[in-house]
Amino acid sequence: MTAAPEPGTPPPGSRGIDEILARARARLRRLDPAQTVAALSDGAILVDIRPAAQRAEHGEFPDAVVIERNVLEWRLDPRSDARLPFANSYDLPVVVACQEGYTSSLAAASLQDLGLHRATDLAGGFAAWQAHHFG
Repeated sequence: MTAAPEPGTPPPGSRGIDEILARARARLRRLDPAQTVAALSDGAILVDIRPAAQRAEHGEFPDAVVIERNVLEWRLDPRSDARLPFANSYDLPVVVACQEGYTSSLAAASLQDLGLHRATDLAGGFAAWQAHHFG
């Protein structure tokens, strides 16, 4: 009989969230707020993945497409029957944003896994955007 692992001992092959986040970010060319503005003027789409409660509490991005995190891949995958009309190309430039720039990194990497090779995220999220625009 195999002994049970000690409580709190990670299972073999598992990775912690810090490692998962670092691997996701290593694949991205993350944008700061000024770079995000430039990307948007070049045709990129800003996608706000924050839940409604965070948007209500902290504010909203002007001109962002709101797609909450739990449905992001279905709405942007060109293969998906649930995709949004504009999500019809794997060349779609997408900048994902959350509140502080953590969840957005994981989400952008997931979009790259779908084939959206230009997906990235806003470093620092809405908090950085707000600080940049409203100091």
